[in-house]
Amino acid sequence: MVFQKIYCVTLIKSISGIRGTIGGPVGQGLTPLDVVKYAAAYGTWVKSQATASKLIVIGRDARLSGDMVSRLVAATLQGLGLDVCDLGLSTTPTVEMAVPAKNAAGGIILTASHNPKQWNALKLLNAKGEFISDTDGQQVLASAESEDFDFAPVTKLGQYTTDNTFLKKHIKAILALPLVDVEAIRARNFRVVVDAVNSSGGIAVPLLLEALGVTTIEKLHCEPTGDFAHNPEPLPEHLRDIAKILEKGGFDLGIVVDPDVDRLALVSENGQMFGEEYTLVAVADYVLKTLGGGNTVSNLSSTRALRDVTEKAGGHYAAAAVGEVNVVTKMKETNAVIGGEGNGGIIYPELHYGRDALVGIALFLSHLAKTGLTMSRLRNSYPSYFISKNKIELTPEIDTDQVLVQMEKRYAKQPVNTIDGVKIEFDKEWVHLRKSNTEPIIRIYAESDSNATADYLAQKIIGDIKEIIAVKA
Repeated sequence: MVFQKIYCVTLIKSISGIRGTIGGPVGQGLTPLDVVKYAAAYGTWVKSQATASKLIVIGRDARLSGDMVSRLVAATLQGLGLDVCDLGLSTTPTVEMAVPAKNAAGGIILTASHNPKQWNALKLLNAKGEFISDTDGQQVLASAESEDFDFAPVTKLGQYTTDNTFLKKHIKAILALPLVDVEAIRARNFRVVVDAVNSSGGIAVPLLLEALGVTTIEKLHCEPTGDFAHNPEPLPEHLRDIAKILEKGGFDLGIVVDPDVDRLALVSENGQMFGEEYTLVAVADYVLKTLGGGNTVSNLSSTRALRDVTEKAGGHYAAAAVGEVNVVTKMKETNAVIGGEGNGGIIYPELHYGRDALVGIALFLSHLAKTGLTMSRLRNSYPSYFISKNKIELTPEIDTDQVLVQMEKRYAKQPVNTIDGVKIEFDKEWVHLRKSNTEPIIRIYAESDSNATADYLAQKIIGDIKEIIAVKA
C-alpha cells in the first residue's frame, strides 16, 4: 500500500482496516468521528455473523493517540451491545491469540504498524484471530459508507472489562513450543541489545528474553511512550543507534521490532544488518531442519532464498499474493510448516496464523544457540540475494492494468506469475511489478545475486514500460 507524505491529512480505507493520520477534517483524517463510524461498521458486521459470542478483544500499541482511539472504539462497540475485553498496551500477535482463546467473535488492534506517530489504524480480526477476508472487508466498508447502524437500547449495552495477563500467556505458549529450546538459549548466555522504538515491544521483548534465560539485555528505546525515537519501520537507514552499539563489541546480536511487534529485524554482532528478508529464511531453515522438511510460503516480493532452503530440505515452496491474509490462505492450502513475508514477518502456525516477532525471536535464538555460530557466520551460510526496489510514476490517464498485460505478453517465454501483478522469473532472478491501489504508480522489485544485476533488471523493466507507454501514446 502506498501512503502520502506523513504530514498530509490522509485516510486510507482497505479491506483489512482503516488507517490514517490523526486529526483534520472528517473523512480526510482519522478523526474521532471516523473512528466511531468504522468501529460501528465492524461491530455491525460481527453481529451479522450470527456468532454465539458477542465479545470483541481490543489492544493497542503505545503510539500517542492509542488511548484516545481505544476508548472511542470500546465505547462504540458497547453502544452496539457488544462486550469488550481490553488488553490495553499489547502487541498485534497477542491480540490475535487472545481472540480464539477467549472464544471472542472478533478483535480490533489499534496500531498503524510501521507508520510514524501521526498515524493510527483499526486492524480488523475475525473469530479465528486472523485478518478478515476480502469479502468480509468489503461488507465492513459498505456498512461504513451507508452508516446503517442499529445501536442498542440502554438496557442492552455491552460490558467493558480489561485483561493485562495475556502477554504473559502469549510468552508461556511460546515457551511450550517443542522447537523452542530454552536450555540451549540459556547455555549460550546471549548478550542482546533490544530496540523497540518506544512502543509495546519495549515491554514484550525483554519479558520474552528473560523467560528464555537471557540475562544480559541492553534496552534501547524501550520506554513505551509512543514518542518514536526514529522512523518506526525497521529498515537499515533507521537503525543507526543499535548498529553503533553493536559495532563497539560486547554483544551477540541486536533485536528490532516495529511498534506492534509483528515484524522482526536482526543485527549481527558486528553492527551489520542481518537483513529483514533473512529473518524468515533463518527461522524457516531451523524449522525445516528440525522437522526433517516441510512446505513454506512467502509473498511474491520476498527473497528466493526461502525457496532455496526449502527445496534443500526436501520441501515445497509456494508464493502468495502480497498481504498477510493471502500468505495465511496459501499456507493453509499447502499445509506449510512456516511462512511469512520478507519484511521480517514470521508466521508459525504451530502457535497461530499471524505474523509474530516474539515467536520469531524464540525460534531464531534456538537456531543460533544450537548452531554455535555467530550472527555474521550464520548469515553467510545462506544464499545471498539482493532486492532492488523501484517505482515508475504514470500519469492518471494511463491504464496501469493494460501496461501490466503488455508486460506479461512481452515476457511470455519466461515463467510468469499473475496472481498479484506480474512476476517474471529469470533462472534465479526475478522481477515483480505491482500497481498501487491509491496512486498511478507501478512498483518494481528485482532480485539477483548481485546489487548491480538487480538494479539492471529493474531499469530494463522500467525501460520496457516506457516503451509500452510510448507506443500507446
